[in-house]
Amino acid sequence: MLANRRREKIFELIKEDGAAKVVDLAKIFKVTEVTIRQDLEKLANDGLVTKEHGGAFIKNIEDQVQSFSLSHRGNLEKKQAIAKKAVEFIKSGDRIILDSGSTSTEIARLLLGHKDITVITNALNIAMMLGANPGIELIVTGGEFKAPTLSLTGQKAADFFKGLNVRKLFLATSGISLKAGLTYPSISDLVVKKAMIDAADITYLIADSTKIGKSDFASLGALSLIDYILTDSGIEEKHKQVFEENDIELIIAE
Repeated sequence: MLANRRREKIFELIKEDGAAKVVDLAKIFKVTEVTIRQDLEKLANDGLVTKEHGGAFIKNIEDQVQSFSLSHRGNLEKKQAIAKKAVEFIKSGDRIILDSGSTSTEIARLLLGHKDITVITNALNIAMMLGANPGIELIVTGGEFKAPTLSLTGQKAADFFKGLNVRKLFLATSGISLKAGLTYPSISDLVVKKAMIDAADITYLIADSTKIGKSDFASLGALSLIDYILTDSGIEEKHKQVFEENDIELIIAE
């Protein structure tokens, strides 16, 4: 991988996780720690990250956490449409998993006032939103805190789902393609996403149309892991055809 491309990927990882260690980046990109330090130096000089001993962190992350705001807020109208459609599939008595992310957050907003629902989530902002609702039983996973998504991740978060059985999972992703499947910018999330899928009877992948046909850094697996893709009306016809030809259930929020 060329140096410029590697630095782009390093920056994407740091944006997603909030911070990264030199030793971990060296393993991921299969280069020396000296090379990674040089990459971080360049990113710091460009004003993109702040270096610290053994790694780097994203700028303004403290302000974001204190304000309890998500870093990914683009395409909000599309996400709100998806959320409105998703709530149609949530019924009284359901036990559901709500993944972290901006579309999941919009679903949570629409659940306010609902009764007799159990929500399990790894998203602290969703927990704070739903925690005071008397009609919702809220369960929050453990795990390592990831500031940009206000979520809990890693093996401890994944272990929480062992032995659980829920009816529905509303799963987020950052890129969907027939070849790469479900993709994410962070390796630490993969084990959590897989554990969520294993715990659920039905998995709804919630993704706005800008994510379809794109691949991110790490692949979770084939689209056969999910039961439905729930997206907005901006999906291109060529992508509709690909999903239909491969027997992938598509739900479009109009």
